[in-house]
Amino acid sequence: MSLEFRPATRLDLPALLALEHQSFASDHLTPRSLRWMLAYANASLLLAERDGQTLGYALLLFHRGTSLARLYSIAVATQARGEGLGAQLLARAEDCAREHDCAYLRLEVRHDNPRAIALYEGHGYRRFAQVDDYYEDHASALRYEKRILPYPLGDTRPVPYYAQTTDFTCGPACLLMAMAALAPTRTPSRREELRLWREATTVFMTSGHGGCSPHGLALAAWRRGFGVRLHLNSEGPLFLDGVRQADKKEVMRLVHEDFCEQLQGSSVELTRQPLDLPRLLAEGGLALVLISNYRLTGSKAPHWVLVTGCDEQFVYLHDPDPDHGRHRWPLDCQHLPVSHAGFQRMSLFGGRRLRAAVVLQGAVQRPSTQHN
Repeated sequence: MSLEFRPATRLDLPALLALEHQSFASDHLTPRSLRWMLAYANASLLLAERDGQTLGYALLLFHRGTSLARLYSIAVATQARGEGLGAQLLARAEDCAREHDCAYLRLEVRHDNPRAIALYEGHGYRRFAQVDDYYEDHASALRYEKRILPYPLGDTRPVPYYAQTTDFTCGPACLLMAMAALAPTRTPSRREELRLWREATTVFMTSGHGGCSPHGLALAAWRRGFGVRLHLNSEGPLFLDGVRQADKKEVMRLVHEDFCEQLQGSSVELTRQPLDLPRLLAEGGLALVLISNYRLTGSKAPHWVLVTGCDEQFVYLHDPDPDHGRHRWPLDCQHLPVSHAGFQRMSLFGGRRLRAAVVLQGAVQRPSTQHN
């Protein structure tokens, strides 16, 4: 009887667990993880079986709001090895990713698994990173990527990645990445992340600590010696709709007015012109862009991302917020491909449809000013 492929269900859980333990000596998916993958995750779990016997599976995770999928795991039963089932599962996984409008598929593989490495490289996957101490036994992982849609790869520049260390420092994390890319001698640190937040925060948000305004981030970058251009389609004050208390709104107004007065004494250029990303990137600039996080996580909070490249199909982003609860890690948040239409939608925030971006160019050769 020929092989059959179908989506797995919760009824397949015992067979999947047995295959998991047969295939891997460590780093097993737990029953809880598999149940979550089957019932709640933004994922697809493809099953291969013959005569009712489970012979293999491929588990795909999709990165909400982007055109990126991750092959989280692939397994083949001992009795089915040597039949080309791994290649068939890989091809089915790529088909499934394309059906979800994904252009890229990424995966990781143990550095000491030559058979799997040969499979991926033989099917056009490009190694782009190595992660040390990745597995439970401290083995390294090799990261691979393949563009599964037939379009040319965009020009993404080498921008170091820095993950925000708090829930409210996405803007400072993006600024640290941009400054390190434009001035390679700079090393991002948590101390400067928090210092930047203190300089640029709006003080209040809907809940918890305040986020950073575009005005505050622009000033912080200018103080550190960078050429800065601030793109805004609204004069502000910003983010007041998310705050109910009148006293908090008044504080935010005062902070905004203070930022505006400081900007008048700076060389930061203010413009209402929309971003021309191809031109900006070609000139060596980088853009921090305010988005609505809804399209990435389902939250309607404002969020900062860093544009690292673009081509005719996609804008590429560094998202500083890995969400480990969604099985996302820092390497899953780098150079995220987002369609131009998707990027335009996510870069409109709130009912007032705010667009905001902080553009950094190279250092302007003036001494930076320490600000506490």
